[in-house]
Amino acid sequence: MASDYYLELSNNPIKFEAVSQVTNVFFDESNKQVFAVRSGGVTGVVVKGPTEELSTSFRMEDKGPVISIKFSQDQRVLAIQRSKTSVEFLNFLNGIDCLEYSQSCKGKNNTIIGFIWTSPNEIVFVTDHGIELFQVIPERRSLKPLKNLTININWFVYCNNSKLLLLSSGAYGNSIQPLLFKKGGFLKLNKFEIELPAVPKTPPKLCLLERDVTLAMVYGQACVIVLRHIPPRVDRGPGAEVLIYTMEKMLTAKKSHLLALDKTGRFAVNVVDNLIIVHHQASKTSMIFDINLPGETDGYVTFHQPVTIPLPIKPFTLRVPSVQVSSDMAEVSCELYSPNWVVFQPDIVIDAKLGCLWRVELCLGNLATVLVDKCRLVDCLVQRVAGKLVLLNVLRHLLDPLIGTNLGVVAEVFDHLNEVYRTFLEIEMQSQMATPASTSPFSRPPSGPLTTSPRAAVVIDQSDMYTSVFVPIAEKAEGAAGKFVVAVLIEYVRSLGDNRIPVQHYLYELLINTMVHRKAFFQLHQLLQYHVVSDSKPLACLLLSLENIYPAAHQLALDMLKRLGTANEEIVEVLLSKKQILDALR
Repeated sequence: MASDYYLELSNNPIKFEAVSQVTNVFFDESNKQVFAVRSGGVTGVVVKGPTEELSTSFRMEDKGPVISIKFSQDQRVLAIQRSKTSVEFLNFLNGIDCLEYSQSCKGKNNTIIGFIWTSPNEIVFVTDHGIELFQVIPERRSLKPLKNLTININWFVYCNNSKLLLLSSGAYGNSIQPLLFKKGGFLKLNKFEIELPAVPKTPPKLCLLERDVTLAMVYGQACVIVLRHIPPRVDRGPGAEVLIYTMEKMLTAKKSHLLALDKTGRFAVNVVDNLIIVHHQASKTSMIFDINLPGETDGYVTFHQPVTIPLPIKPFTLRVPSVQVSSDMAEVSCELYSPNWVVFQPDIVIDAKLGCLWRVELCLGNLATVLVDKCRLVDCLVQRVAGKLVLLNVLRHLLDPLIGTNLGVVAEVFDHLNEVYRTFLEIEMQSQMATPASTSPFSRPPSGPLTTSPRAAVVIDQSDMYTSVFVPIAEKAEGAAGKFVVAVLIEYVRSLGDNRIPVQHYLYELLINTMVHRKAFFQLHQLLQYHVVSDSKPLACLLLSLENIYPAAHQLALDMLKRLGTANEEIVEVLLSKKQILDALR
């Protein structure tokens, strides 16, 4: 079934020449480019990127096996590492420049582990004894040293979005030195240690490996995502968990979240639309975690379970040339969770033997069907970029009178929606008026889990609810269903009031018309008498139009106009139309 998946691979993968005896494949995480290097570059280098501008092909001299190859961010300079002590450069200012220039690392006994372009004209060499930052000057075919740092390094992880570099040091590899790169240099942030599940007694060996650490942006914060394999104990078997350190104000790493996997084996991590996806090879399933959702906490760390049950990625078929007929295309099923898969951040999956690069994508509609807790579903969907249409569909289904959802659940869902709505209005008002949050008419004392949450990607306002949810369900308001619709509308008005959000008059009109359609005049009278419905001229005019159906509406309308204090002309006009001349004169 289609609903059995909440993840899928992008429909149009980037296809490249597969790994073979003559072809090596490299991937640049910063530019999202795949390099297929044939015969050291003599017979061609084919570069495939997410856009045409980031795709090219060229040839270069074979000067030995390529260890790493990356373009600068502006695609003007190509860096190639062929040895452990130097990196070569080729200019692409106006086509390829055949003249290479080279830069060796400064330390005599240093070995280059890797290199990173931190800006269009700045590159950093990461060696086993430190880092060296250079400015590349393509016009002069030379590099200028900018800054260096001496530190013993086991491995490194870099995130281009945050410009953050993590350097692993120490005998166990768990001592982490973060560096924040800025134009012309870098800032040395506070060092921290990643907790190890078990430490070998003797001799010390590297316990934390590069493959177990992911650096990604989640909800606008740089997060260090660490996969930990827990050894078996007396009270439990072996397992695995994900520990997350968030970079507080880009200064200090703080242990903040723990994701329970309850499985063993090989794992890989992606981040898709701020959701942490953990792929498990043995079970061929993936788990979704949302660190923005509330979970159990010990005051320091929040413990999270998967948002819903683990499910496999949607099967993918690849169109390849047919063996029988050369002009035909055949569809071949791709092996999901293949041992050949390599995962890159934030959402890349590469099968080098198949020659495909995919992006992992969410199927939000299917996620809505498998996530039973509707409040958690709403909290999850408001943070998704493409969550609005799915959320409106969920609300239409939830509030369908034929389903008759419990009003307690409806009230809770509305409160969750309107807390996000209130926060959005406060931010909008502050940006327009430059007023502190405390002086905003929407502000109230902090409460609930959403108070410190990141700004929502989706806001469902009153016009969205009216057009896409309430009007469609009001059309079904016949018999007992009408009573449910009235209760839902009153609950929504109550929730808006609790969040100090002024109710738009069209919602009141829909509520009153629905009650009149049901002939619930006594209930309508109570709502108006106890000021559940706010006074306004449009509503008073609506009540006047209902006089033939409900005679008391005439007096209710006059009382409303009188309370407004700005409608004397309208009151006189109404009284004269009733030939109540003396009352009009008074």
